[in-house]
Amino acid sequence: MKNTFFNLNEYEKMLKEQGLSACASAESTVSRITELEKKVHAFGHFEPEEIKKRAELLDGTDKNGCLWGLPVAIKDNICIKDGLTTCASRILKGFRPPYNATVIEKLNSEGALLLGGANMDEFAFGSSCETSYYGPTRNPWDLERIPGGSSGGSVSAVSSGEVVAALGSDTGGSIRQPASLCGVVGMKPSYGRVSRYGLLAFASSLDQIGPITRNIADCARLLEVISGYDEKDSTSVNEKVPVFSDFLDQDIKGLKIGIPKEYFLEGIDPIVKEKVWDAVNMLKTAGAEIVEISLPHTKYAVSTYYIIGPAEASSNLARYDGVHYGFRSDKFNDLIDMYMQTRTDGFGEEAKRRILLGTYSLSSGYYDAYYLKAQKVRTLISQDFHEAFEKCDCIVTPTSPTTAFKIGERMDDPLHMYLSDVFTIPANLAGLPAVSIPCGQDDDKLPIGLQLMAPMFREDLLIKTASCFENISEFSKLTPGLV
Repeated sequence: MKNTFFNLNEYEKMLKEQGLSACASAESTVSRITELEKKVHAFGHFEPEEIKKRAELLDGTDKNGCLWGLPVAIKDNICIKDGLTTCASRILKGFRPPYNATVIEKLNSEGALLLGGANMDEFAFGSSCETSYYGPTRNPWDLERIPGGSSGGSVSAVSSGEVVAALGSDTGGSIRQPASLCGVVGMKPSYGRVSRYGLLAFASSLDQIGPITRNIADCARLLEVISGYDEKDSTSVNEKVPVFSDFLDQDIKGLKIGIPKEYFLEGIDPIVKEKVWDAVNMLKTAGAEIVEISLPHTKYAVSTYYIIGPAEASSNLARYDGVHYGFRSDKFNDLIDMYMQTRTDGFGEEAKRRILLGTYSLSSGYYDAYYLKAQKVRTLISQDFHEAFEKCDCIVTPTSPTTAFKIGERMDDPLHMYLSDVFTIPANLAGLPAVSIPCGQDDDKLPIGLQLMAPMFREDLLIKTASCFENISEFSKLTPGLV
């Protein structure tokens, strides 16, 4: 059995028709990953024996779960009980959580076959999956290029056919940007839609767990499983979870789609702009009404994000000090020196950069000038969206201003790297749901993504619109030449 490029429905059908066990699914998946990992390196750490043990437990249960036996990759910052979970950082070397994240409990209840350790930028700090302690992940469409980040491993695993679906986390575009660069579907749900309990925090007011799949139908299915109120998460919202699959294959006649002029200015690759406008015209032909809107504070989004995000990261990462778990330096003179040496040796360069940025903006005398001002601008960005949604139902933009760049190309230019998320960051600052779907390729056959954004808790609109686009295009069916 080969699970190359199956979607959830196809894989499930094959399991049922052939009467295959979860162990057979695990064996096939491990074989495929072992075959491809030398090329794509989608997993930072990979434990075949743990996967086989989980499969054996699944074979001892009934097969009623809607994800029974289906291999789902889990980003390395989502806790799986007793499974290695390191945030791709040396500072968490050997850490095995004593509990499951809520999303893991939900996947387990539906019989999913979990594969932990999907590679990522260290602590989700990055847009290229190059800052991992385990080394970079590669783009299945071109192994010399980055897959995007920080959920590059999860996305690469789906894009290459190693798994049928994955979970990632999105703080400033970390699901959508790599999904765009690797030609798959990636969704950031509304803030509060999916529990963050058991997600190792980067920026608590921005982080959100979401699905990565081959098509929008799989995205809807996975989103139904992981969504819902959780009393363990103080930011979880008690909002009814729709049956998202009910919004597939619907007519979009009369749907108002907003096009923000601020997202089509200088800096975007001409081919990306062209393919996104082609997609807009296809939606117009399908019956949507196209309206021009303005999001005037968009130009401040990256600056705002890189004050708020590092500030919250500085606070969250203070707990990693070598005392209770993870890495501890063996070169120190006293307790304070142990803290300093452990954090110096345990964190990578990008993590240190963000901790320093965040600590500075929170320090006495600078809090009002930087952090407080950034929060006020964040409010203005949210208000822009609120006003825009009075004129339209959803918003369409590019996901990324470029296609995938070469590995190493931007590592010495952090400002250039940070601009990779210029189109995705605003949705995180406003807490909105957003999805990236494939909408074409450039001259090098590299994928281009279309981003859809909707009002809070209106993921149904994203699924409805994305499903329509998939039905009138063939882009979600394209696969990399990697074998």
